[in-house]
Amino acid sequence: MLSYRHAFHAGHAADVLKHAVYVFILRYMQQKDGGMLLLDTHAGAGEYDLAAPEAQKTGEFHDGVERLLAASAEPPALIADYLALLRGQADYTALRRYPGSPALAAALMRPQDRAVLCELHPTDHAHLARWARGRRRVSVRREDGLSALPTLLPPPERRALTVIDPSYEVKSDYGAVVDAVEAAWRRFPAGVFLLWYPVVDRARIDGMEVSFRAGPVRKLFRLELGIAPDAPGRGMTASGLFVVNPPFTLPDAAAAALPWLTEALGARGPRRADWVVPE
Repeated sequence: MLSYRHAFHAGHAADVLKHAVYVFILRYMQQKDGGMLLLDTHAGAGEYDLAAPEAQKTGEFHDGVERLLAASAEPPALIADYLALLRGQADYTALRRYPGSPALAAALMRPQDRAVLCELHPTDHAHLARWARGRRRVSVRREDGLSALPTLLPPPERRALTVIDPSYEVKSDYGAVVDAVEAAWRRFPAGVFLLWYPVVDRARIDGMEVSFRAGPVRKLFRLELGIAPDAPGRGMTASGLFVVNPPFTLPDAAAAALPWLTEALGARGPRRADWVVPE
């Protein structure tokens, strides 16, 4: 299925959590001089126009990035660099355009880094290709990112940050992403993998956790923020991230940031920051 378009959901609270963690990890990894691969399996359109009909139809950014930008309290370390990127761009601050993970990567890439962006949806791939045109060391591929993982890892740089955030349009996606992460980890156990998930049916996330605990992957941390209490049949009430090989600073940063985000976003659901599989 290829009906999902992230343009309808850009700037949602789920984006805030996902992108803040992505920027935090990327900046940490860039403390080493060596180049790295930034791999995005479901890159979307690259960046999004919040004044476009798609974003205006749902208005989800009002309760996400708009609330974040309005927060007056000093942001914790997990949020600070991401928020600075948003506030450093006049059009982002004015809520005209929102950067997806490709745009965030492009803003932070060093000359020795490169990005590979996979997107299968024809419309979003076309937008992504136009956005990436002329950007050095950024390549765009029209293919399923999960299938591409074995062909792209391990990278020549021997360092990589991989973002995996499919739409979960079909129920089998929940198992497929676990299988994909495990297969990628076997090929490249030193890689950092960031797997996003939506909480629509809590049992599916519990199933992912059980599978990871029984599988080969080591050093797996989880963050989750619930905008509302779990409520099957009510759509996405929370979102979270499984992080393989997280920076050692992430657990403490997550514990400090989740209460701040809860306040800033008016969240009312559960929040988690815990180890699913220790080292």
